[in-house]
Amino acid sequence: MLVGRKKNYTRTTNSYHRFKKWPNLIKDKVIDAPEQVWVSDITYINTRKGYMYLFLITDAYSKKIMGHHLSEGMKVEDGIKALRMALSNRCYPERELIHHSDRGLQYGHPRYIEILENNGVKPSMTTKHDPYENAVAERVNGILKGEFDVGGIYPTMEMAIREVKSVIEIYNQERPHLSCRMMTPWEAHSQGKYELKKWKKRFLSCGIPQDKN
Repeated sequence: MLVGRKKNYTRTTNSYHRFKKWPNLIKDKVIDAPEQVWVSDITYINTRKGYMYLFLITDAYSKKIMGHHLSEGMKVEDGIKALRMALSNRCYPERELIHHSDRGLQYGHPRYIEILENNGVKPSMTTKHDPYENAVAERVNGILKGEFDVGGIYPTMEMAIREVKSVIEIYNQERPHLSCRMMTPWEAHSQGKYELKKWKKRFLSCGIPQDKN
């Protein structure tokens, strides 16, 4: 009973590319309002027809998923679709915004960076393979898979697209967050400032950090 459960793992980040690696702009940054920092990530969805990949852009303050796109591949165009949705959903376009991601090819591609810069958004990237450098994105992935079973096997890709869209709507409008003082992402995004709850790292005996949340 002490043997750890095996986890399926699909690599979604290719950081070995020729494009510029941008510095981490959010380290030690105080986030006290919506649309100051967006975090991006890609997670996989399993169907009987094969894997699909879910691009997510989440507001680090409110935990609201601002943009998403589910596709059969991980092309730059797929990431751009999620980005364009997020930009169209902005409520505070006058605020200075940072887009934070891992060092994946999709986020470093010149076309992606051009869209960010044309909309006044600063690119930011993790500096090492540490989940805590993109902890909010990892946490949202965990909620969608652990609480909403988004990682389950869907019969068809069409059904996966419908279900993921429905889950994200429920998550944004109904799922409260302790770090948002038990408000839903939609409520947290639309109201005034509050201090985010911060989680400390915990270490197992083997020295691996775990998120307290």
